[in-house]
Amino acid sequence: MKTNTANRKALIALAIGGFGIGLTEFVIMGILPDVAKGLNISIPEAGHSIAAYALGVVVGAPLLAKIGSKLNSRTVLLLLMGWFTLFNTLSGFADSYGTLLVTRFLSGLPHGAFFGIGAVVAGKLVKAGKSAQAIAVMFSGLTIANVIGVPTGTYIGHHYDWSLSFFMVGIVGFMAILSVFFWMPKIEPELPKARSNENKGLRNGELWALIALTTIGTGGFFAWYSYIAPLVTDIAGMGENMVSYAMILAGLGMVVGNFLGAKMAEWFVPLKAVAISLSFMVLLLLINAVVATNPQMLLIMTFLMGLASFTVSTPIQMAIINTSKGNEMLGSSMNQSAFNMGNASGAYLAGLPIAYGYGVVYSGVVGAVLAGTGVAMAIGILVYRRQRANKYRKLAYNS
Repeated sequence: MKTNTANRKALIALAIGGFGIGLTEFVIMGILPDVAKGLNISIPEAGHSIAAYALGVVVGAPLLAKIGSKLNSRTVLLLLMGWFTLFNTLSGFADSYGTLLVTRFLSGLPHGAFFGIGAVVAGKLVKAGKSAQAIAVMFSGLTIANVIGVPTGTYIGHHYDWSLSFFMVGIVGFMAILSVFFWMPKIEPELPKARSNENKGLRNGELWALIALTTIGTGGFFAWYSYIAPLVTDIAGMGENMVSYAMILAGLGMVVGNFLGAKMAEWFVPLKAVAISLSFMVLLLLINAVVATNPQMLLIMTFLMGLASFTVSTPIQMAIINTSKGNEMLGSSMNQSAFNMGNASGAYLAGLPIAYGYGVVYSGVVGAVLAGTGVAMAIGILVYRRQRANKYRKLAYNS
């Protein structure tokens, strides 16, 4: 951390790691039929590998973050990226359903811890007041992966061999290892702080409320995004080739939304920014349910939905870090688990009306309910904070 240039390189190292994580998380969705054909299994069985990865994220985030909090951040990030690179590469060598599930689960373990620890480290690499922008730089790797990496990996996996997509992830992971090794400064772990009202660890009720907010609120986006393909082909009546273009549009929206969300976290209290972003998402999801039959409007809404989804990321990450003082890495990593639980639960709940014959457009209505619940939860936490602050002021005045 000698110069600003060195710190910028360190942030780029985090972004490269984020690119690799975004690539492996989303490319599997584009090559699922190819994986099924290659392993001689059904597409639903191949889809279990997505759930296995998400489960790895949920399990690994708090576990590895807790272990990593005792080491300097550079060492931890190197170990996490090494693990990530190894098991993503091994996923490309999977020759059976069981092997793929195991390697995908193990690939997911470092995901949450890398983003969680990386978010805390990013905040320490910049001057006060610029933490949101630093976290956004790290998340930019994930958003750019959706614009460039995922379409490229999908094309390679579909036209050549699905295993090459995972080898591509391994190459990005190796690049991340090198960048962290050469560019990331050593930030020693902070000494444990005395337990207080501010530092309650996992007994912090507000921390759990925020994690629940992330799971439910962001589930609104995943309820819609999980069914983007049938929305494009079945509802809007466009060709299958347009699905890739729609996903690129969503990715471009994510890139813009990522940095807009960082600005919102500076303009407002982070949790208030979350409430505004989720409110915007509710509005878009409801509008989308009405205009989805119009191809042009659907593509416009796809970009806007991608934008709205990532205006939430940095503010909620900052809200978690601010709430888990003394346990920032653990809280930040657990929030990544919450994102993945939102992914799984949003997709499942949005599939229910489809299974009962109500049509794909109702996935957006389910998403609006989930995002709206997130808004209510954010407002509830803000009201609770205000009441608590007033209570402390009264106690101080009376004493």
